[in-house]
Amino acid sequence: MSRIKKAFAKGKSFIPFITCGDPDLETTEQMVSAMEWAGADLIELGIPFSDPTAEGPVIQEANIRALKNKITTDDIFRMVQSLRKTVKIPLAFMTYANVVFSYGAERFISTCRDIGIDGLILPDIPYEERQDFEGLCRQYGVELISMVAPTSHERIKTIAGDAEGFVYCVSSLGVTGPRAQITTDVDKMVRLVKQVKEIPCAIGFGISTSEQARQMAQYADGVIVGSAIVKICAQYGRDCVPYVEQYVREMKEAVSR
Repeated sequence: MSRIKKAFAKGKSFIPFITCGDPDLETTEQMVSAMEWAGADLIELGIPFSDPTAEGPVIQEANIRALKNKITTDDIFRMVQSLRKTVKIPLAFMTYANVVFSYGAERFISTCRDIGIDGLILPDIPYEERQDFEGLCRQYGVELISMVAPTSHERIKTIAGDAEGFVYCVSSLGVTGPRAQITTDVDKMVRLVKQVKEIPCAIGFGISTSEQARQMAQYADGVIVGSAIVKICAQYGRDCVPYVEQYVREMKEAVSR
């Protein structure tokens, strides 16, 4: 059983997202360890990119801050290598196809395997174009995470058939960022996936409060939160670690209720 599947086998999962290098890589490394300690089941690590099309303003600004720090993909790989000396939970990169292509797809994915990255999420790659990465991910044992959106409808079943690791269910149309209310029928999305394959489903995009997390966990196997955590990083800078740790602990408790 892969490390990702084991993470979901323990009960409802909480999955935080952070942008690597915001506010700096040293703080990112401390945050990952603190989030694991606080109960995170899997952590998404954003590799900064100049044009993150799926992201709202909060994470776009985090990307800009990280790129101003001249953070490179190799810097992030070295950080993960250091983290893997102590961090045991699954780690997944969330980035854009151009980052992978410019590094060299095989070199990128084989390095992911070598440093202990479990999954790869590429929000700008449609299902029909995933073959550029799918074979390499299977070859090197990195699970390519599929995303389904409220507009996917019958395509959800097709996407689910090829899905690995877990299915990322996008709860809101548009870009990432907190929503006052989540009105999408996430229950239906999850049911369509599970009709095809018994694979964990995690809901992301728009979730920020513990009450929203608790509600979403009723329908899915996991809850993903990014913008709310990145906001804490922006507010407190290098002093953000204890605040992020506390937030993750509260969200994990909410999804576990």
